[in-house]
Amino acid sequence: MTAPETRSPAEAADAAWPDDAIEVARIADAWGIKGWFKVHAHSADPQAIFATRRWFLKPAETAIPGKGTVPGLLKILSLREHGDGLVASAEGVSDRNGAEALRGARVFVSRTHFPKADPDEFYWVDLVGLTVVNRQGETLGEVIGLLDTGPHAVLRIQPAGLTAPVKPEQERLIPFVSAFVDDVSLQERRITVDWGLDF
Repeated sequence: MTAPETRSPAEAADAAWPDDAIEVARIADAWGIKGWFKVHAHSADPQAIFATRRWFLKPAETAIPGKGTVPGLLKILSLREHGDGLVASAEGVSDRNGAEALRGARVFVSRTHFPKADPDEFYWVDLVGLTVVNRQGETLGEVIGLLDTGPHAVLRIQPAGLTAPVKPEQERLIPFVSAFVDDVSLQERRITVDWGLDF
């Protein structure tokens, strides 16, 4: 992999991070000898990754400072499913050494590239931070994450009155299914559920 060249102002602007960047995947390892690399998506349906050829990168949290650099922007040339994951090739990454240098990098894309969700579907990232209230108008807390149990997702809720970080046993866990979730309003940033304060 050759050393990065000096970029023009236009190229620098092209690499500017979007304000709505969302982490969608990680680069796992090199694949083959021609610069291809494996990608592990954070979603079982990685539509957002396929929606754009401009990936913004950050090094892994465990990266050693000063040891190698990860480019801020990766222009994807090819991306396809392979086995239970994805493989990709990118501009400027032409051999195995170049691909190995990307190992562990976190992949971000602009939220504007996410395909539009169906009326009763939501991206997890849009649910985090929403206030959860029950039918009685009582505030149960705030969504801090979701769990994928296979059949359905489960809302992880930080109870009202507790400050982060909360211990796992303090979280409220509510299945994200119609039997318990009455309404999701992204505009009002609220989820209404059929769930008691004592559950």
